[in-house]
Order: sequence, then structure tokens, then C-alpha cells
Amino acid sequence: MELLLPLLAAFLAALIGGLYVLGVFRQRKPGEPPLDKGLIPWLGHVLEFRRDTLKFLERMKQKHGDVFTVQIAGFYMTFLQDPLSFGAFVKESREKLDFNNFAAQLVNRVFGYKAVDGDHETLYLSSNKHLKGEGLEVMTQAMMSNLQNLMLHSIGSASDQKTWKEDGLFMYSYNIVFRAGYLALYGNVPHKSEGSTEKAKEKDRSESEALFYEFRKYDQLFPNLAYGVLLPKEKREADRLQSFFWDAVSVQKLKSKDNISRWVWDMQQAKEEMGMQEAMINKYLFVLLWASQGNTGPSSFWFLLFLLKHPEAMKAVRDEVDKVLKESGQEVRPGGPLIDLTREMLMKMPIMDSAVEETLRLTAAPLLTRAVLQDMTLKMADGREYFIREGDRMAIFPYNAVHLDPEIHPDPHTFKYDRFLNPDGSRKTDFYKGGKKVKYYNMPWGAGVSMCPGRFFATNELKQFAFLMLVYFEFELKNPDVEIPQIDFKRWGFGSMQPVKDVQFRYRLRF
Repeated sequence: MELLLPLLAAFLAALIGGLYVLGVFRQRKPGEPPLDKGLIPWLGHVLEFRRDTLKFLERMKQKHGDVFTVQIAGFYMTFLQDPLSFGAFVKESREKLDFNNFAAQLVNRVFGYKAVDGDHETLYLSSNKHLKGEGLEVMTQAMMSNLQNLMLHSIGSASDQKTWKEDGLFMYSYNIVFRAGYLALYGNVPHKSEGSTEKAKEKDRSESEALFYEFRKYDQLFPNLAYGVLLPKEKREADRLQSFFWDAVSVQKLKSKDNISRWVWDMQQAKEEMGMQEAMINKYLFVLLWASQGNTGPSSFWFLLFLLKHPEAMKAVRDEVDKVLKESGQEVRPGGPLIDLTREMLMKMPIMDSAVEETLRLTAAPLLTRAVLQDMTLKMADGREYFIREGDRMAIFPYNAVHLDPEIHPDPHTFKYDRFLNPDGSRKTDFYKGGKKVKYYNMPWGAGVSMCPGRFFATNELKQFAFLMLVYFEFELKNPDVEIPQIDFKRWGFGSMQPVKDVQFRYRLRF
């Protein structure tokens, strides 16, 4: 009996401790947001959340209002769904809400990279230097050169230029934009090593093609990899692909290339100078590849698809492109030089800018997450206050809170190419909810410390690709009546969404 009592006490202590870890005893305290733990201890709502994040958050908002705390796989996450109060989240100090710890866990799980202090600051400094302003002019020219190699290398060849080619619009767009972006950032095959410029360009085309198809395999595994729920067979494939990319974009491969971007080179140099081992730098270069090229291709697909499905938008954008080209003194003609599309030309296209922004409003759905480092008070725009606990997480999902809010964006599910234009043709930035101006009216790039540092380069990539398609090619949907495909729900929260199926189209050179 004497032995039984200690064993029983130990069992009860372990049981209570386990139930505590599972969150069974957590209760809502006065001043805290509504708490919804779900029916399954520890897991909470994770299954419904992963199955369809948008639908889940809409259900929770309808049930609890615009601030609520839910349990998801052991974490308590407070979602803020009032866009007028987003400033309280975006501008909160890093001592209270931290992005870096969450991001570090994700890149370690997905890319094998172990983050170090200063990573975020170094990335932003280098991006501001090389992916904005004068640095962006250099990147625009590099991107243009590689797009021409991939899209226009057959001009003037003996092949029948007027023959229609068929492809999936998603795979075509993703393929071209990814490969051109990769070559612009990570460099080209040296001409000397291949004996001629043409052979070097041909090798760029073949090597980047092979790289894209491996990247696509990894991209399809990404959501489950990020959540840590891969099947054994998928985990083996993910491990293989990680090893492939650690080699494909390695420091040694980088040093064998010409025209490496200053952005990639500076990031690699910064890691070397801080004493990081080369194997870990290789993993970081893989992080940069995915971060820079994982979303622009899918966004390019949606952009072209919306133009094809909305003739008035296609005409407005095409007319603007033709006008800008004419004003530059250039024209596309058989046997003539390839056009030189400059950053200055790209900045003279407000209609295309609005159509791109509208595309991103409808198809980009990032989840902005922060770790709560200390107890804090969330102050809402209407005066309400909520107590948020240390150790929890906070998040906003702008897609349903802002992008699809009918008060901010009337008829929110409809593509309107001029939604972000004022009547005088200038960019529209004034949007309202409840009579109050909304500062964060479109958030495809995130906000605050987690705003995409490469957004200007990514936008240029998309616009350059679309510009070349419009001036050099005829293209149309194989079935003009095809419906716009449904979004793949499992990618909610990871940036630009992807379709559940491709859309067939055909294209050919205009001359």
C-alpha cells in the first residue's frame, strides 16, 4: 500500500501535467479575446484550419467577432480580423511581437537552414540596395536579357513561326518567369566555357529547364513540408530535392557563373564574412531561390488569365503597352532588333499596375504570424482592448479581412482591372470602411517587418513577362468559355495561390 500511493500520486501528476500541456485547463480570463479550443485536445482546430483556412476563419469571425483565440496544434493563436486595427499588429514593437523566431523555425524545417542573428536585417539592407532604385535598373536589364533568351530565341529561325503551340498557361508562365528570374539572380553559363555566346545561351535554357521541373516538385510538397506532415515517401523525396538544390545553387556553382546579381553575391559574401560554413550558405542560397521565385510565376499566370477572360482589361492593357512602346521610339518588326524594355518604360504603365494589383488582391493570401514575447494589450481602433498572453501567437489573414471585404472593395470576387485607378488615371489609394480610411487596403506582400523585400523586383518580373507576351505573341484560351479554376486551398497562407488545375492556351509569334 505504501508503494502504491506514491505511484498513484506520480501517475496523477503526470496525467494533470499532460492535460495541462494539451490545453485542457486553459480558460478565458477577463479582458481576453473569445477562446475556442476545439473538440480535440492539443490539436484543437488544426484539421479544419489546414483543410480550408479561409472558410475556417470566416466561421470563427461569424461566431466570435473580429478578434478571437483558437487552439491549433498546441499553439494558441489570436486572429485579428478588423482591418482598421491592423496598425496595432503591424507597428507593435519587436519586444512584444516577433516575426524572426517564427520565420527561423519555418526555414529550418523547409530548407534546412539554421538562422543566425542579423539575418533579417542583412536581407533587408541588401534588398533595398539591389532590388530597388538604381539596383533595380540593373536587375531589370538582366531579367530582360534572360526573358528574351527563353521566349524569343527562335525568332528568325527556319521553323514555322506562324504555327500555334499549345501548353498549360500555368506551367508556361511559371516555367518562363522562374527560369528567367533564376538566371538573372544566380548568373549565366560563361561564354568562354562553351565556345560561343549561342551555345552558352542554349545551355542556360536547358539547365534552367531541368532546374524548374525539380523546383516544381519541391513546390508541390511545400505546404505539407511547412506543416511537418509529409508521408514517409514524400519525406524521402523532399530530402532528395533539398540535397539537389543545395548543390544546384551552391557557392561553388555560383563562382563558376557570369553575371551573378549583386543581391545574391552580397548575401553570400555576408555569410562568408560572419564565418558561416559553406554547406549552410548553400542552404541559405536555396532559401533565397524559393523566396524570390516561388510566387511570381503563379501570379503571372493569374494576370494573363484574367486578361484573357476580360476582353476590356486586355484591350486597355494592350493599348497602354503599345503606347509606351511607341513613345520609346521602338517597334516590333520582322528582322528588327529586340525591344529594350527599360525600368523607365515599366513605370509609365498605371493601367497595368492597377491590373496587377487587382490580380494580387484576388490571388495572394499570405498569413502574417508573430510570436507573443510578453504579455501585451491589443488596442483596437474602436477603443476596445484585449489582453494577449505571452507564449501565444498572433496572426492576421488579409485575404478575407481586407481583400474580400465588400465594404472596402465592392463586388470583391469580380476582377476589375481599374479598381486601383482614380478617374484621372492616377493610382487610387483611398479606400474606406465604416466611413474611415483603410491604410492596409491590399496586402499581397505582407506588412511591417515581414513585408516582402523583393516586391519591386517581383512586380517588374511579372510586368516584363506580360509586356513581351503582349508585343511579340498572339495568345488565346483553347476554350474561351473555360471557367477560372478554383484555388488550391492547401496553399492558403503561403503567398501567391495556385490553381487546382491548369488552363490550356495556345500561342504563336505575331510575325
